[in-house]
Amino acid sequence: MMEQEFQERLAARRRALHQIPEAGFKETKTQAYILETVAACPQDFLHYKTWKTGALIFIEGSNPAKTVGYRADMDGLPISEETGLPFSSHHEGMMHACGHDFHMTIGLALVEYFSVHQPLHNLLFVFQPAEEGPGGAEPLLASDEFRAWKPDEMYALHIAPELPVGTIATKPGILFANTSELFIDFKGKGGHAAYPHTAEDMVVTASHFVTQLQTIVARNVSPLDSAVVTIGKIEGGTKQNIIAEQARIEGTIRSLSIDSMNRIKARIEGMARGTEESFKCKVSIDYGANYCQVYNNEDLTEAFIQFADSFEGAAFRLCDKAMTGEDFGYFLEEIPGVMFWLGVDSDYGLHSSKLDPDENALSVAVNYLTEFIKSR
Repeated sequence: MMEQEFQERLAARRRALHQIPEAGFKETKTQAYILETVAACPQDFLHYKTWKTGALIFIEGSNPAKTVGYRADMDGLPISEETGLPFSSHHEGMMHACGHDFHMTIGLALVEYFSVHQPLHNLLFVFQPAEEGPGGAEPLLASDEFRAWKPDEMYALHIAPELPVGTIATKPGILFANTSELFIDFKGKGGHAAYPHTAEDMVVTASHFVTQLQTIVARNVSPLDSAVVTIGKIEGGTKQNIIAEQARIEGTIRSLSIDSMNRIKARIEGMARGTEESFKCKVSIDYGANYCQVYNNEDLTEAFIQFADSFEGAAFRLCDKAMTGEDFGYFLEEIPGVMFWLGVDSDYGLHSSKLDPDENALSVAVNYLTEFIKSR
């Protein structure tokens, strides 16, 4: 197949997936698309099965000594798309704003290639639901379906809007941070706006709490460590002349060490107890989904870097660690492997309603991973 035709096929598939973003564990259309594509492949040494709304595709090697795995995440984000593209999301309020449409397109192209060109070693392609939440990796790892085909090494990529097309970037050791969601509810006594002394205002309470949170990183985390506490949403009350009896804040915690994560949570819980006393209210904390750090195996990363340096179709860059969260870290806790960035050169970043990755990066990734997997 000519390179231009190949690129057009990849773009068409990506656009089809881009139009059907779905929330975690609700990726039914996406799963159906993946299964339809896999069913059209030669089945001589290919096997596949579903897990929840995901899919596992196993390709037998001709003389296997191990199994090599590749993970592609599937879910979209609750974001209203504003790209203006002719293939924009068909699902109102949902968008592939984190590049999972790219990740799946690349994974499917690899399945198609190796279903025709039998690899030396076994391959497992994991199409994983719910990476954005509530977290699909951990339960998938524990499933009978996965454990029957558990790989010996594991790889995954994530698009990088800030890097030029053709760039592949990674590093040994910690690549992404430990992460935790954060949901805090405040409940007190509401009342009439004209009589504030008879009520306990939860809008004021939540506002004070958000301000206090900003002291944690500055005063409770070592300056030699890195951590982030971000509140992305705050809501409370029902009407402008009613003192709010409820408020809620939602955010995220990021850290490069488990010790700092535990220290931050302990400090938040201490602040909550103090707030209950000071503002005469009830404070409830829910940490939601917790993702462990993405830690690249040093030996496999070194082999990955050596191959990338010698590959003419891509430019390798040694990157720094990031405070990004990714549940691929759970795979790397059990299975040695590597996650890397793929440059897609977008003016808008991850989780933006205007993210528009350059589709030329698709063929770069497929060509690179095809040859890299052969080398394993």
